[in-house]
Amino acid sequence: MTSFFEYAIEIAPVLLRGASMTLQIVALAIVLGIALGVLVGLARVYAGRTAYAFCTVYVEAIRGTPLLVQLFLLYFGLPSVGIYISSFWAAVIGMGINSGAYQSEYFRGAIQSIRSGQMLAARSIGMNRRQAIQSIIVPQMLRRALPSWSNELMYMIKYSSLAYMIQTPELMAAAKEMSAQTFRTFETFLLAGLIYLVIVAIVSRALMSLENRIKIPGL
Repeated sequence: MTSFFEYAIEIAPVLLRGASMTLQIVALAIVLGIALGVLVGLARVYAGRTAYAFCTVYVEAIRGTPLLVQLFLLYFGLPSVGIYISSFWAAVIGMGINSGAYQSEYFRGAIQSIRSGQMLAARSIGMNRRQAIQSIIVPQMLRRALPSWSNELMYMIKYSSLAYMIQTPELMAAAKEMSAQTFRTFETFLLAGLIYLVIVAIVSRALMSLENRIKIPGL
């Protein structure tokens, strides 16, 4: 039997291909989540009752059900009504919709932490509501939400491992395949875990640097 390091070098290309797929899923899903999170967060603060109610139902329904159930509904459930989505896009859409619900709460909390007088001041100098939100509220919201939002990105990287349950060839799927072929389960999943750890560490360091660069002085 080869040593652990020899085995790691042998299966590294397969695991790294899976890791590349994981990063693609996370990157697309986080963008979708940001778009949904910003829209829903703003709607729950500034929109009317109907939009507020709709967004609240979305947030509570998504946060109240497991991500795995949502992925299964997209990949295995939709074909029963004639809608077919590839495993990759089912993972992206499912994780994006799920993340959007959580992100909306980060953004809503950030908006509510901004003093209401800023909106009044913007309106008093001739800005309409949309201009005030776009130019004054949203920039502050993004900066204030970043510390808590960064946790969501960390969680998403780790939760992306659920995508293998809908046959997406990401890192966990690659590790499972190699484990079945070599019967070296412990070493294989240890290597997969180390790859996740490295990815999270790099992203965490990048987010800390970004947070320090854009933080609001004195806040």
